[in-house]
Amino acid sequence: MEAFVIRGGNPISGTVVPQGNKNAALPLLAAALLTDEPVRLCNVPDIRDVRTMLALLDNLGASVRQLGRGEWEIRADNLHHFTPDPVLCQQIRASFLLAGPLLARLGRAVLPRPGGDRIGRRPLDTHIHAFWELGVEVEVEPDRYILSAPKGIQGGDIFLHEMSVTATENVLMAAALGRGTTIIRNAASEPHVQELCHCINAMGGHVEGIGTNTLRVEGRERLNGTVFRIGPDYLEVGSFIGLAAVTGGELLIKDAMPEHHRMTRVMFGRLGIRWEVRGNDIWVPANQTLVVQNDLHGAIPKIDDGPWPAFSADLISIAVVLATQAHGTVLIHEKMFESRLFWVDKLISMGARIILCDPHRAVVVGPSQLYGQILSSPDIRAGMALVIAALCAEGQSVIHNIQQVERGYEALDKRLRQLGADIERVRV
Repeated sequence: MEAFVIRGGNPISGTVVPQGNKNAALPLLAAALLTDEPVRLCNVPDIRDVRTMLALLDNLGASVRQLGRGEWEIRADNLHHFTPDPVLCQQIRASFLLAGPLLARLGRAVLPRPGGDRIGRRPLDTHIHAFWELGVEVEVEPDRYILSAPKGIQGGDIFLHEMSVTATENVLMAAALGRGTTIIRNAASEPHVQELCHCINAMGGHVEGIGTNTLRVEGRERLNGTVFRIGPDYLEVGSFIGLAAVTGGELLIKDAMPEHHRMTRVMFGRLGIRWEVRGNDIWVPANQTLVVQNDLHGAIPKIDDGPWPAFSADLISIAVVLATQAHGTVLIHEKMFESRLFWVDKLISMGARIILCDPHRAVVVGPSQLYGQILSSPDIRAGMALVIAALCAEGQSVIHNIQQVERGYEALDKRLRQLGADIERVRV
């Protein structure tokens, strides 16, 4: 096993280019199964979750070939398995995204309960109910789902029970090769959902309403191959903005797509964090003084999450660490996952002043001097939050279970060292 050894106190400064969007790469890799022609994806991040998804595609009979750094070609002209490797499936939640393409191409899919971050109950009910509306027969067993579409995917008018990103993506992919028109209401609209829509259209599909919560999909008999470039990971951009702000460094984030960060600017702004937009780049100035911006009449402000375009749930863990370094009191309200705040005891052990009110709310009083500790990463985003905490702490921290962080962040230690961080990877 490996760990990060981090000695805090160095400003994070320089220029960084964000990796490709992890949450776009995974459904786009699954969407490559919708055609028997080659699909070439560019700017694919080299992270554990992507490597697992590539292994799943290979396991299903697709040809998987790396053409260069961050560039992969998938050709599913010999797709013959509808039961992906259960051991691989249990490593990532995105494995369930194979359901839509397998149903569309083969009419069957047998999938185990997926893995991924343990941040509370993450039901698949929305997926299953939507598949029923598409004419899919589903057998729910204790450890797996058996899905079949004996008459093919049938278009329908679907209202999703929740604004689920992965359920929206599964329905999109299944409906792209379905019969007739499918309308998806209460659809998720995150940037990665939009990228999947654009990729399906580039493959000859027909998706309307991109970026809204109502999508209209005209089914096609077949789709063709394409070349598609994945956009920047807005969650990594948000992480780097926060990291620069709390360590006092000046950071230029290239090709950051600032339009994806309007709500992040609002929420981070409540902690006094600021940055400038320079074309398609974001510049974070050095030596910021973080002060909580009270609401009107001196009320304690709140940082809360929600479906896009609200503040991303994946940045809540980052916001908790940032709040420990800001003067004042703020309420963190995690609405979407009931166990996502349970890791804050690790921050408290470092010296943070946090009251965990219940599974969804925490009050953070800052600033607190953080001190190095021996820690363990519980999930991708909390793991990155601990890295940020260690980099602004006094003394040395050791972070174990770093494979969780590396499921979502490419070559993190190397890139942070290039920005001035004192971080090394060690075997333990």
